[in-house]
Amino acid sequence: MDNAMLDCRGMICPQPVIETRKALEQKPAVISVLVDNAPASENVRRLLEKSAYSVAVEQREPSLWAVTGSAGAACTVCAEAEAIIEKSGERSRRTLVFLSSEFLGSGNDELGAKLMANFLLTLPEMGENLWRIVMVNGGVKLTAAPGRALDALKKLEASGVSLLVCGTCLEHYGLLEQKQVGETTNMLDIVTSLDLADKIIRP
Repeated sequence: MDNAMLDCRGMICPQPVIETRKALEQKPAVISVLVDNAPASENVRRLLEKSAYSVAVEQREPSLWAVTGSAGAACTVCAEAEAIIEKSGERSRRTLVFLSSEFLGSGNDELGAKLMANFLLTLPEMGENLWRIVMVNGGVKLTAAPGRALDALKKLEASGVSLLVCGTCLEHYGLLEQKQVGETTNMLDIVTSLDLADKIIRP
C-alpha cells in the first residue's frame, strides 16, 4: 500500500488513534490523518512516531489538523515492551497509580489538596515498583497548577516514572497549553496501561 488518507473529523477519543492503527497494518509509505482537535493530533502523532514514521503536523484551520507520516524513521515502538520483557523474570512489579481528582478524599478541598501533595511526595517510597501514573478528569489539573503536587510530579517524572495525562480532559478544562509535566495521551493508551499493570492503586 503506497499511501493512506483518513478523515477522522468528528470522532471522539480514542477513535482517531484506533483508525490510524488499523491503517498502519497495511504498512503505507505515507499516511495522512485529518482530525478536528488538538489532543487527537497529538495522539496520532505519537502513534506514528512510535511506528517508525517521520511526522509533520499542519494546522490548516482553527479546528483542523493534518498529521502526515512518512515511513523510514528510526523505530521506537517496542522500547517499553522490550524493557518489560527484560524484567519479566525479576521480582519488580509494575504498579500503576490512577488519579481521577486533584484532591485526596472528600469533605474539604483545601485538606484534600494538601493530602494529595503529601501522597505524591511519598510515592517514591515505593521504589522501582512504581511504573506509571495515569491522570484523568480532575486529576489532570495536578499537571498545571503550581504547587507541591506539581513539584512532586516533576520529580517523579525525572526519576523515570511514566506520567500519562488524558488529552480529552485537558481540553475540557482548557489546560492543554498550561500542562507542565507528563505525556498527553488517549483512552486507548490508558486502557492498555491498566491491562499491563500488575497492580493498580486508586486513592
